[in-house]
Amino acid sequence: MSDLWSDLVDCLDITRVPSPDTSGEAETVFEGSNQHLTYHRVFGGQILGQFVRAAASSFPDKQVKSLHALFPREGRSEEPIRYRVRRHHAGRTFASASIVAEQASGVIATASISLHAPEDGPRRQTTEPVPALPSAEHKADWDLLPWEIRATRDIDDKGSSAPEFEFWMRTPAVDPQLAQALASYATDLTLIGTALLPQESFSQSGNGTAFLSAVTSHTLWFHREFRTDDWLLLRQHSPILAHGRSFGRGDILTEAGDLVASYAQEAMVRLPS
Repeated sequence: MSDLWSDLVDCLDITRVPSPDTSGEAETVFEGSNQHLTYHRVFGGQILGQFVRAAASSFPDKQVKSLHALFPREGRSEEPIRYRVRRHHAGRTFASASIVAEQASGVIATASISLHAPEDGPRRQTTEPVPALPSAEHKADWDLLPWEIRATRDIDDKGSSAPEFEFWMRTPAVDPQLAQALASYATDLTLIGTALLPQESFSQSGNGTAFLSAVTSHTLWFHREFRTDDWLLLRQHSPILAHGRSFGRGDILTEAGDLVASYAQEAMVRLPS
């Protein structure tokens, strides 16, 4: 776990690189390394996390409020990724930017980012109560999440059940400035699996063998500040699987029940006929 964890944290430490900007618009370029995984492509969660880091580094006086990413092409793990941040607006409270993630093959992902400087205002929340944290006997071990996971259901269950799934996560102690990036990374892993729970004989572990899937778009909204080295509940639901696509959405809540982020994802899911 420690090697995977340090590898991920290193990937989120993106580097600013010089780039002549001849467009007349403000552009900043960053470069990020890739995780050392067992398959030769870039995990989309890594790109989401690096998108967040590139945006936050470009607007140090604001926080990422929302991110909408598209994934037109698979990334190659042996080649670093360049992130071109184009600033569209930077006011006192709000800012917006677009980011293009590139490799030699071309654009592998794009993102539209909205940022916001924290301010006071009314507070209200309407969510289902958070259940008690499952005991240690419900510990789960997922290759791509190098931290503590607990779940009372198996995401790889090949039975037929409702397309709903929730799990708890807690990272090792880490700089709170990485919280949004780490949470973004985690949200990319199990929404396809959630959509497949009603499909008998299929689970997300069968991608590439029993069926084909790939994330096409992913959106996140951040509502409050939080830490990932405290327990977080990721609660997910997939309302539809149709026309070779799945759609799922989720919320991230603290152990005290505070809603801190929400997310949604569309993916290509091709099951054999």
